[in-house]
Amino acid sequence: MLDRMKPYRVTVALFLAVVYLSIQALTGQLGLLSAHARADALAAREAEALRLERERADLEVRVRHLGDDNLSRDLLEERARALLGYSDPRDVVVEVQAPAAVKGELRAAA
Repeated sequence: MLDRMKPYRVTVALFLAVVYLSIQALTGQLGLLSAHARADALAAREAEALRLERERADLEVRVRHLGDDNLSRDLLEERARALLGYSDPRDVVVEVQAPAAVKGELRAAA
């Protein structure tokens, strides 16, 4: 019986190779069925790249205004207030008391 199958070994091997490659072409990492997932990932990365480009442009403008040759007084004052907690004498400061539940949590954390 095996002697009768010898001429078909190459044909069977080629058939199995074609079946395997066809399955990979459909469902593999670069297959036709995963093209939608790749397109979604690409769109997400392009949106992230656009957001980062805008953020970088904003940061470059802020750095340019904080340089020695072009110091923006408003930007410097804003950063000093944010980092050091300073306020202008003409500012109206409103103190807000935390609810009792938050005060208890703060005491427990300390």
